[in-house]
Amino acid sequence: MSTSSHLLLVALLSSVSALASGDDGVAPREWIEPATGHRVVRLSDEPGSASLYFHQNAYTAKGDKLLISTPGGLSTVDLASRRLEPIVTGRVSQVVVGPRTRRVFYMKDGTVYATDLDTRATRAIVARPELRSGSGLTVNADETLLAGSYVEGGGASPSASVTPPTEPPSSNPLAQPPPQESRLEARWAERLPMALYTIDVKTGAVKTIHRGGGDWLNHVQFSPTDPARLMFCHEGPWHKVDRIWTIRTDGSGRRLMHARKIDMEIAGHEFWSHDGKTVWYDLQTPKSQEFWLAGVAVDGERAVRYGIAREHWSVHFNVSPDGRLFAGDGGGPRSVAAPGNGQWIYLFTPTTTGLEVERLVDLSKHDYRLEPNVTFTPDGKWIVFRSNMHGASHVYAVEVARAAGPQK
Repeated sequence: MSTSSHLLLVALLSSVSALASGDDGVAPREWIEPATGHRVVRLSDEPGSASLYFHQNAYTAKGDKLLISTPGGLSTVDLASRRLEPIVTGRVSQVVVGPRTRRVFYMKDGTVYATDLDTRATRAIVARPELRSGSGLTVNADETLLAGSYVEGGGASPSASVTPPTEPPSSNPLAQPPPQESRLEARWAERLPMALYTIDVKTGAVKTIHRGGGDWLNHVQFSPTDPARLMFCHEGPWHKVDRIWTIRTDGSGRRLMHARKIDMEIAGHEFWSHDGKTVWYDLQTPKSQEFWLAGVAVDGERAVRYGIAREHWSVHFNVSPDGRLFAGDGGGPRSVAAPGNGQWIYLFTPTTTGLEVERLVDLSKHDYRLEPNVTFTPDGKWIVFRSNMHGASHVYAVEVARAAGPQK
């Protein structure tokens, strides 16, 4: 999925059932997955709730709260008591939780805001409606800067260009279906003038740091440890773009992190390791044939590749806080891997011979037009994801440790 399918959380789901599969009954609150023996809990209360996109931080630094999107706005989940508390009301976009203070940053009606997750005290940082046309927000490690991309000169929003008209709208801003490949290519071919920007959190000053020259700039992510380093991508058909880049916040040091070497090679859905030393991504050599979870060092040329079987390929991968485990959200029958029995939440453990794979949650009744977007909780004990496996979209968590043996 390109960030364009989630960039504007304001493009909202009015019909959750359109993305739903399976029963339309009430989703269970907790169960032991029969096929795997892992405990699964539902964290959200309202149908139509969703977790954030997989690379957007949703956790407080203390690790006690998770931010989710609900039909009414944004709420926190206390990860110990599982109690929900509304934080922001109304339609918002470009949401990210700060890594140091207990603030959530977001855009609403063309203004960038910061809201305290405990007191709900809210401050307007800057009003710049044109920033809605791109992707972000992302916040740096010391919470002094926000960053993102935008279309210069008041051009059309990328997400408006790629959202398939055949897909029904969804009631939750985070649960937009990914663009059809033909629409993705059409948006890429528009060559809209885009730029990367930073926002000074204290003063609201906006600074353009890089112009794309027609490249579609997307998936903007600050390093979790280096306050002056950004990652971004050249969005579009993956086999036609050199996708993954890093850059300094002063515009210097732009570096291509993965160069395609063969015809139809693709790399994408990039994300940071928690120590900021590695960029991880989905690599296919070539597309739909050979699959890897690949990583490249931010400093130097060190690279690693873990082979992935077709059925274990995932729309998105993610890494645990200690870097010892990976998670994947599987793939539907219409995905690039066409994985067959690949609709699972997966746990991957690196070994000396590759990745040891464990299935955690059966997503055979999940409609992958809603991408699960796995993330690890800060203590590494749970994997959070969103799913419509029981009808409407909800936020769930599966325990990494097995609670019981799988049923035979």
